Amino acid sequence: MALIAIAFLIFLAAGYKLYGRYVASQYRLDDRATTPAVNVNDGVDYCPTKPFYLFGQHFSAIAAAGPIVGPIAACLQFGWLPCLLWIGLGVVFIGAVHDFSSLVASVRHEARSIAEIVRQRLGRRAWVFMMLFIWLALIYVICAFTDVTASTFVGISEDLPSGQAFNKGGAVAFASTAYLFLAIIMGVIQRKWNPPLWLMTVIFVPATLGVVYLGTKISTLLILPAPTWSLIILAYCFVASMLPVWLLLQPRGYLGGFVLYLALAAGIIGIFFGNFDIQQKSFITAHAPGLTGALFPFLFVTIACGACSGFHGLVASGTTSKQISLESHCRPVGYGAMLLEGFVALIALATVMIAVPATLKGLTPGTIYGNGIGHFLTVVIGKENFYIAATFGMMAFSTFIFDTLDVATRLGRYILQELFDLRGRKGAVIATLLTIVPPTVLLLLAGSGMYRLFWTLFGSSNQLLAALSLLAITVWLKQSKRPFLFTLIPMLFVMLITVWSLILQASWVFKDKIVLNATLMNGIVSVVLILLAIMLAVEALRSML
Repeated sequence: MALIAIAFLIFLAAGYKLYGRYVASQYRLDDRATTPAVNVNDGVDYCPTKPFYLFGQHFSAIAAAGPIVGPIAACLQFGWLPCLLWIGLGVVFIGAVHDFSSLVASVRHEARSIAEIVRQRLGRRAWVFMMLFIWLALIYVICAFTDVTASTFVGISEDLPSGQAFNKGGAVAFASTAYLFLAIIMGVIQRKWNPPLWLMTVIFVPATLGVVYLGTKISTLLILPAPTWSLIILAYCFVASMLPVWLLLQPRGYLGGFVLYLALAAGIIGIFFGNFDIQQKSFITAHAPGLTGALFPFLFVTIACGACSGFHGLVASGTTSKQISLESHCRPVGYGAMLLEGFVALIALATVMIAVPATLKGLTPGTIYGNGIGHFLTVVIGKENFYIAATFGMMAFSTFIFDTLDVATRLGRYILQELFDLRGRKGAVIATLLTIVPPTVLLLLAGSGMYRLFWTLFGSSNQLLAALSLLAITVWLKQSKRPFLFTLIPMLFVMLITVWSLILQASWVFKDKIVLNATLMNGIVSVVLILLAIMLAVEALRSML
């Protein structure tokens, strides 16, 4: 395990040093140019930020549950070796290129979003297609992440050696809920009294770990069925996306960053010092029956964000580009943060690689990840505290998801408000409801524990969004008479894989008797996504000719 990780890290470092430098040379980054952050510098959205701090902020924003769920699900389906190869090659030659290019393109277009770059380079009609595509992709982000989180909050009660009744799902549910309340308290205190950040850190980071321990002591307090948790999480999405960012999003993101880095540290300790043996098969030839059993194209869209994510382009061009003080900072922030996400995917892969196959039956990726992080942490805190360590691992997983759910719902609201000119508080409420209702209907139709039903379509739409972003960037480079093969080639590969996946998903649905359920809805959405992608490609060809 340690040797595999060392080889993987060497490959990532070489990718940053060699291919990252090559991509940067194609953009001719110029520190003499004035970036939008420096030019506007309003202290609110546009704020020049040191690359070390901006890297952490950007990484926390893009590192969610995608690079955790995807590699675990793909490993169980295809074996760990194909997953490892795609994560490594995909992140260096496609994912990091997409993130880096999205960031540079935004900086060069006055920190505009990818959708706005599409409007400027391809026209208003293409912009409408892109906005609708992004909104549909966000719907499936909410579906997949809500269902997998709700499943993580459900567990079986058991008695610990001490005689204490313990429910792992209940412990995680309490710890995750308490963590959100801690973030709100931190936001209120910061807003009202503005104490030093170091003092807030000293108080609230240990408190975050404290609620994990407390959750193990009162683990039977929040025992609810998965469908109820799904509805609660969707209600949270509605409320959280309407709150001012200082009240929840900013403090939760700050605390979540510490949780993320602690989970990374646990993974490093476990992989390099735990002496864990690999229990999973390197390659599974007899794939599970059904649609997603084929290695091509479903390995790629199942791993999803672990190798390439269109969502990252929204972050890079939405907030990060407004904080770049020098163009040369785009490489460590954009390219480098995606490589670190590839390492997050490796740790997730390791948590399932060390698990005995017989023990994984019926477990969700969140539970598998939590158990794996728990085993890694026992190297430090002892095996007798595994239940506490596993609760932390699963709570860390849920914190990553809450960040994504909040942002995805907020972005969905922004898109509908802009498309349909829904202004004011009333417009915001309507746009948020329109973003929340489709995932609610889909989850109710599918039932609990059906994250796989949404995950494949989520991965397909998310990576196709990355391909469309690269398409817009390729048009910009072509119009600017600059080299563009380094964005064109990965764009064509990802578009081929994702459209292939969507066609298979749609054909699978419509070949049998049509029944109104979540599977039918997936088929309809697959067709709509394909059509939107085709129309965007046509507009791009018109712009390039």
